[in-house]
Amino acid sequence: KETVNQVRRALGNVILNDNQFSALISFTYNVGIGQLRTSTLFHCIFMGHLEDAAKEFLRWNKVDGVVCSDLTKRRDKEQALFLTPPTVTPPVMTG
Repeated sequence: KETVNQVRRALGNVILNDNQFSALISFTYNVGIGQLRTSTLFHCIFMGHLEDAAKEFLRWNKVDGVVCSDLTKRRDKEQALFLTPPTVTPPVMTG
């Protein structure tokens, strides 16, 4: 719940659909609110460039500069959820 509230405060008046917001919550839970606030992903959302924001998820798949397959899978799912229209059943976020 803390992550949800942090993201809501950070977004201010920015409106996202439920899937976009859920993807952002998953991302922020993993990287932290500080990383979200300084990210290009967040900047793109604020500018209303949501397609560009979606591309940014995939840049966050490294640990100490090395690509991590588990993070790549997570970011793929977050990106897919972010891009899923709210009237479509979203992909399941597991593992």
